[in-house]
Amino acid sequence: MRTSARGEERRGGSAMNDTSYTMQPGALVVAGDPTAERLAVEALDLAGARVVARFGWRDVGGVHDHAAIDLLMIDTRGASDGDLDAALPVLDAFARDVGARIVAALATEQIDLVAACLFGRHVQLLCAPGMAERVAALSIAGAARLDGQVNEARDAEAERLRRLNEEVARIAETLARLTRGETVPPERPAPGVADRTLGYGAPPGDDIPVTAHDLRQAIRSRRLRAQFFADGLFEDPAWDMLLDLYAAEMERAQVSVSSLCIAAAVAPTTALRWIAKMTEAGLFERHPDPFDRRRAFMALSDKARVGMRNYCAAARRAGLAIA
Repeated sequence: MRTSARGEERRGGSAMNDTSYTMQPGALVVAGDPTAERLAVEALDLAGARVVARFGWRDVGGVHDHAAIDLLMIDTRGASDGDLDAALPVLDAFARDVGARIVAALATEQIDLVAACLFGRHVQLLCAPGMAERVAALSIAGAARLDGQVNEARDAEAERLRRLNEEVARIAETLARLTRGETVPPERPAPGVADRTLGYGAPPGDDIPVTAHDLRQAIRSRRLRAQFFADGLFEDPAWDMLLDLYAAEMERAQVSVSSLCIAAAVAPTTALRWIAKMTEAGLFERHPDPFDRRRAFMALSDKARVGMRNYCAAARRAGLAIA
């Protein structure tokens, strides 16, 4: 085990008399090489956290010696699949036991392996993050007293998460109404969105079938817009993922976490955040791969499935395309 020199220094001497120190979140760093460790420590320093100890991927059993921990900052990049397969469940169990939050930096090709082991409200997954993204994630996890430019990054991230939560809540309520066979009531137009108050009054039903091909065509049509307009102008990851999962269900295909990130058509970190929120909202379900514990599949929940079926049927009854 590699113990942090900073942590040892602050545990002794005058540091114990520093009131501000006692308010600092305690953090553990888990990384596989000096560069990854340095980036993790730097991010924690900027986020106002104190590094208690540092670990390599093969000595994570030592985390159990540190019960009073608030954060785990881990960097999986460069680690072997075998080391991650052995260490990540240990770290997840430890974090759950002590109530700590995990911020994990990972490579895009590691999404399935890491998401199979680390998933839930206590986890933030960051794909190839920059320093500002690391610090913002740590502060969102409750680890920072930031100032200046870093504080602005934290506030911007908090506002983005607030909007994301509101959007997921709206989607969940809409699907719940569709599940109950209700007509979705008119909504106040959102800023920059055309009039959404038109109601077609088409009751949901199953007599006009929608196929996986219809859904894939809708997805292709949505992707086609990107060829003619600026990137990010039409980002709608929640709906893109709902369409993809519904089409895959009709095709009797399984969708991995990494595949769903691709379907979301946004940055992997953003996609992972949406997947987590949609799962918390009861719209997505996560199922471990019975043949490979290092992978998990995503699927629609019963509520989302019924909502999508009723939406598609209602659109067809009204003579509308699946959008």
